[in-house]
Parts: sequence; structure tokens; C-alpha cells
Amino acid sequence: MQRPHILQIGPYPAWDEEPLNEAFEVHRYFEASDKPAFLAEVGLLVRGIATRGELGASRAIIEACPALEVISVYGVGFDAVDLAACRERGIRVTNTPDVLTNDVADLGIAMMLCLSRGMIGAERWVRDGSWAAKGLYPLKRRVWGRRAGVLGLGRIGHAVAQRLAGFGMDIAYTGPTRKDFAGDWEFIADPVALARRSDFLFVTLAASAATRHIVNREVIAALGEDGMLINISRASNIDEEALLDALEKKRLGCAALDVFEGEPKLNPRFLALDNVLLQPHHASGTIETRKAMGRLVRDNLAAHFAGQALLTPVL
Repeated sequence: MQRPHILQIGPYPAWDEEPLNEAFEVHRYFEASDKPAFLAEVGLLVRGIATRGELGASRAIIEACPALEVISVYGVGFDAVDLAACRERGIRVTNTPDVLTNDVADLGIAMMLCLSRGMIGAERWVRDGSWAAKGLYPLKRRVWGRRAGVLGLGRIGHAVAQRLAGFGMDIAYTGPTRKDFAGDWEFIADPVALARRSDFLFVTLAASAATRHIVNREVIAALGEDGMLINISRASNIDEEALLDALEKKRLGCAALDVFEGEPKLNPRFLALDNVLLQPHHASGTIETRKAMGRLVRDNLAAHFAGQALLTPVL
């Protein structure tokens, strides 16, 4: 039986590449020097696309594959996939939720702790001899018992809030509706009001046209000069220019960011700031989770081509 032809948009770890190549005829788009010519050559064969969340699949790629049936995304975000083009053609789309929830939440909490307690600067204080020469490291701010806001109480937002509860924090959240599982956490519908009552504001909501720049100048101003913004969702959820302006002018206390517009080539203004913690979009970056994500990408593709129900459909 002939193996289905798959267009692979970006590289995966070796432990995913090998089983993917065993199960499918894989065409490696990311290795092509002339990508339009490559698509013209293999596009007619392609029945599935394997991609990553930040790479997605554009309308141009989708239209170059007239036999395309399914797109399997390695990641929870699927905003980089042209869903309108998929709907027009009846193309199915899957992602990899749940398997990365706890690792993403862990990194969000770790960034909050690291930045609040100045751990990177403190480590440098020891290494460069400042501790011996200058004495104790400057005092930082506590985390426990303070006010936390969670912008988007989905899977990841809920996991973050559960961890925050372990620090005895006063938790509030926002979203389209109240969540029954939220217990006594306060629901605040307005992101500006949520930011105003928060010392720490976690951005954990899925990205869409409706959420683009939901963290705008007003939200950032409401969080204020003592507030911390933590983004473990998508860069598009934050107005990056407004954020940079506020950080540079100290109108926002600090920010911990795992995602950026145009990454990995982030705005160089970030590099000059001493009140931002920068991470390389690796919230799901553990061996265990990445293996589970790769397996789910393949399992969704295999289920589709076997005529079975998709494991984690988004469309």
C-alpha cells in the first residue's frame, strides 16, 4: 500500500523525523532552496501537511496542494494556519493540546519567580565578584500572597492559576464567560480592570483576530509601574510597540516574555532593557513534552488516513 504524501513545513527532532519518514512519503519544504518550484513539483501529491505552530500553513501553500486533506500542527497554537482557506476546501486541522499544558504553565511560573526575585542578576552578582566586593544583592519583590491576573482561563491559564494558588496568591481571571471550575477566583470581564487589580498579569489565551493586541496601551498602563506582564501565549496578543514604550519609560515595572513578533529576530529595543526577561519560545521545550507532541502529530495524520476520528481536531 502506498504511503500518503506529506509536506513537512519545518524540522522536527530526530525522534520525530524517523517515525514520520517510516509512516509517510515526506517532502521537506524547509530544505527547498526554491520553494515555489518545489511546491509546483510535489504539490499535486500532497495529502497532508505536518507543520509547527509558529510556521503554520499559508493560503499559498494550501492552494499549491489541491489534494490536501489534513494539516497536523505541532503545537497548541494554530493561528498561523489559514483557517479560511481550510474551510473553503474542507481541510481538517489538528493541534497538540493538553500534552504541553503543564510545561508551559511551569515556565510561566518560573519566569515570574526569576524576574521578581532578580535571579539572573543575582547569579551574575556572585560570579563577577560583586557579592564579595559590594555586599548583599539589592532587595527584590516577593511573589507569595500578591495579586495575580490570568488573561484567558483555558487549559494553560487554569494550570497557571492552580500553581499561583500554591503561593497563596489572590487570583482573578478574564475570558468570554465565567468558569465553573474557577471556584472563588474572581471573574473580571474587562482586561483593563483585570490589569488594574493585578501585580502579575499572565497572558495565556489563544491567539485569534479577536485577541490581537488585547494587551494594549490601556491594559499596560493599568498594570502600571510596579506590575509584571508574563506572556506564554502568542506575541500577537500584545501590542509590542506599546509594551516597549512602557518598559523604556518605566511606566510598566517589567515583563517576562517567551514569544515575540518576527521571532527569532526580535525587536532590538528589547535587548537594551534591564526590566525584561527574554526567553526563546521554549515553554513546551522539555524532552518529554516534545516527544508527546510529535507522537500526537503523527497519530492525528494516521487516524485521518485510516478513516478514523481525529484525536485533537480544531477544524
